[in-house]
Amino acid sequence: MKTITLEEHFLTETYVRATAEYSAKMGMQFPEMQAKLLDLGAGRIAAMDEAGIDLQVMSLVAFGLEGLSAADGTVVAREVNDELAAAVAEHPDRLAGFATLALKDVGEATKELERCVHGLGFRGVMVNGTVGGRFFDDARFLPFFEAAAALGVPVYLHPAPPPEPVREAYYSGLPGELGRMLSIAGWGWHSETALHTLRLIVSGLFDKVPGLQLIIGHMGEGLPFALARSSGMLSGAAKLKRPVADYFKTNIHLTTSGYFTLPPLECALEVVGIERMMYSVDYPFSANTKGKDFLEKVAGVLSGAEMEMLVGGNAAKVLRLGD
Repeated sequence: MKTITLEEHFLTETYVRATAEYSAKMGMQFPEMQAKLLDLGAGRIAAMDEAGIDLQVMSLVAFGLEGLSAADGTVVAREVNDELAAAVAEHPDRLAGFATLALKDVGEATKELERCVHGLGFRGVMVNGTVGGRFFDDARFLPFFEAAAALGVPVYLHPAPPPEPVREAYYSGLPGELGRMLSIAGWGWHSETALHTLRLIVSGLFDKVPGLQLIIGHMGEGLPFALARSSGMLSGAAKLKRPVADYFKTNIHLTTSGYFTLPPLECALEVVGIERMMYSVDYPFSANTKGKDFLEKVAGVLSGAEMEMLVGGNAAKVLRLGD
């Protein structure tokens, strides 16, 4: 039984230098984690070994790209992808990659995705939050999604810090770091990514690009708990080919990243099913060993066949690891 994780993060010196000013402004420099994030080799693999992880799919902590121009972002993304490809080439049996794209220029980003898949062997792409204040249901991003579907790779939708007007309206006025923490992992990241996912569905994206596969983390960003009500309220008004909830059976996958208790897992299993679930840790923001302890609890809930699907079987299919 091969264990695969696919919301696992890294940085490169190139990216850190290029985005330092914007990352500092957003409070997204992670100094306490930087050594682990910059390690794309021995230390990372040792942490995987400690937790029994066979393959880790890495993605850039790419929030800082939002602070770069379209042209500069394109250059930095390409350099990051080359550095990631070199790390994967050093450990091809243990590491894999998701592409980093600068989507302020959708045309160049689409070309880079094609290069990453065909030239570098990457298994998908991770995108973060909004781009220039626009959600990905904006029509300008449709060619990107069409390219991902044509290439047969999934798009992983990851949270990002909120735009300034949202931060001011919803997360200001709290003491110390509370507002910032509430705006990210404390709540805001998950609620916004859930909203973003619903926007993609109701915009008709999956009717326009039926082959597109979307991955969301953190046990579905709260959507399994609310899906029956959201689907009931939105499906008629959206005028889709199917109810909103149905797209979670054909186009959307969930990972366990950062969530290590059984109730959210049991809810997701009940609502979307084991076929749409994949194990992930959120390394290094969560320890691989914390994921290992969680899997020991999960083994008491799932059958052996279901465990194989969760820890690696489903990911191998979605990422086409046999190709």
